[in-house]
Amino acid sequence: MTRVTAFGRLHFGFCNLSLAHERLYGALGVALNAPELVVDIVPDDAVTVDLAAGVDARAETVREYAARATELLDVPGARVRVESSLPRHMGLGSGTQLALSVFTGVALAYDRAPDVRANAPALGRGGRSGVGVAAFESGGFVLDAGHPTARFTADRPADGEWDVPAVAAAHRLPDDWRFLVVLPDAAPGKSDADEDASMRAAVERADPTIADRVAGTVVREVLPAVAADAPERFGEAVAEIGRLNGAWYADEQGGVYRPPVGELVASLSDAPSVYGAGQSSWGPAVYGVTDAARADAAQEAGETALAAAGLDGDVFVSVPRNVGARIE
Repeated sequence: MTRVTAFGRLHFGFCNLSLAHERLYGALGVALNAPELVVDIVPDDAVTVDLAAGVDARAETVREYAARATELLDVPGARVRVESSLPRHMGLGSGTQLALSVFTGVALAYDRAPDVRANAPALGRGGRSGVGVAAFESGGFVLDAGHPTARFTADRPADGEWDVPAVAAAHRLPDDWRFLVVLPDAAPGKSDADEDASMRAAVERADPTIADRVAGTVVREVLPAVAADAPERFGEAVAEIGRLNGAWYADEQGGVYRPPVGELVASLSDAPSVYGAGQSSWGPAVYGVTDAARADAAQEAGETALAAAGLDGDVFVSVPRNVGARIE
């Protein structure tokens, strides 16, 4: 049996959504050490799927990924059991981590060397952001290079007809950094055709001057903060990236942040224990940047924010994960 354990990630936003610039997308994010997804796989004559109790995954989706993996690897089948999963469509990268975990497990079950970066496009992953693939590969903080605008229009190419964006910058994050995650009980974030339509609309009307402001924030604030081990500056910088991205998405999600994220972000931004807060991907996951000394206070701030908004949900604090998926 091969066991693959993958982990959640935060997506802070894109560097550019305007077709007026040379490169499109270019994402920033970090790998977390929680929550985790665990997949067990053994060779078999056909594809079968088993979900443990409480797993937030669709058997049909797992089966599709497993079947595609067997086709790409030219093997007869696999028995796949999902022991635990990431919350689906919450902004933590569940789709990419599941697809790559299943592919990796099938490959290793047959003693094949998995090349997740080369095969991710055929699994429908990495079409815009490369953060999820890079997080699976090596963890840490990731800035990807985006896609050539000449090849990407407002519509994403068909699955397999792109390369996963190259990693432009990657850094190991300090061990005492922490990331607060608040998962409100709210409607899932956009995915599949709904996400494609919203991204198309955002790209078609994206203000190119916002990309210039994002670029300045990345170069002058985000990257120096990582290099200098300055979580306060990092939190403020990625929060600004999120606000700028929200200007692109406002018409698609009902504001700079999708409801009810804005109320949570505002509450966390006032908490002394949180250095910066924002929305991960399409949400509704909300993140806050903090450190080990303030982690307990940040957790309390997250719980207070939920209560003030009249929402139920989950709150946890994760250390950054500076290595990729775990293989056993």
